[in-house]
Amino acid sequence: MTKLGRKRLIGALFLAAVLAMAAACRRSSADDGGGTVAKGSTQSGSDSVRVGGAPVAATAARTVLFIGTSLTAGLGLNPDSAYPQLIQEKIESAHLPFEVVNAGVSGETTAGLLRRLDWLLKGSFDVVVVETGANDGLRGTPVATVKENLRTILSRIRAARPQGRVLLVQMEAPPNMGPEYTQAFHALYADVAKETGATLIPFLLQGVAGDRDLNQADGIHPNQRGEHIVADNVWRSVEPVLRQAATGL
Repeated sequence: MTKLGRKRLIGALFLAAVLAMAAACRRSSADDGGGTVAKGSTQSGSDSVRVGGAPVAATAARTVLFIGTSLTAGLGLNPDSAYPQLIQEKIESAHLPFEVVNAGVSGETTAGLLRRLDWLLKGSFDVVVVETGANDGLRGTPVATVKENLRTILSRIRAARPQGRVLLVQMEAPPNMGPEYTQAFHALYADVAKETGATLIPFLLQGVAGDRDLNQADGIHPNQRGEHIVADNVWRSVEPVLRQAATGL
C-alpha cells in the first residue's frame, strides 16, 4: 500500500470512529437521562462531548457531515480555520442544533470518495455536504467518468439516508484543459444535482480563485482570509437547509 493510500485508510478509520463515538454518546445520554460523558458548553446550552477537539452534542444536536478534498480538509491551515469549522461558528451564532464533522481528505478524487463511502455511511448524519471533483479536473479525468462517480456517490447517500439533506458543491476545471472540457465539467454538477435531488452550492472558490492575496503560495488553496470567503459562499446555501431541517420541513 502506498503512503497516500495508508493516509486515506487511516483517515477513513478515524472518521468512522468519530461518528460511531458520537452516536454512542447520544444513545448513552438518552438511556441514562444525561450520561456521565465529559461535558462542554455550546451556544444552544445542550451537553456535549469533545471528540478530536470538536464538540459533538450528546443530546439534541444533529450532525452535518462535510465530505471533500484538501479544500475541505483545510490543507495548509490551522484545523480550526478550515471552512467547515468556520461554518460551525456560524451555526452556533445562529443557535441551530447542528455539529460539524469534517471528513476532508487531501488528494481525493471522485473515485477515491467512492472507495471510502461505505466507511462514511456507517456514521449518523442529518445533512451532508459533498465537495469533490477538483482533483479530477486537474488530472483531466473524463467528464463522463466524473459525472457517473458523482451520480453514484449521491445516489448511495440518498439510499442510506432517505430523510437526510444532501448538498453538492460546484467545482470547476482549470482553463488549461480547454473550453470544451471546462464547460462540460461545469455543467455536470447541475445535471447530477437535478438527477439526485441534491441542493447545488455555487462554486466553492467564488471570489477567491485566482486572487494571490486570498490564496496560499501554491495558488490553489485559500489562506485564512480566503477561507472566510469560502465559508460565506457555503453558508449562503447551507443555512436555509439547516433551518428547514431544524424545523422538520
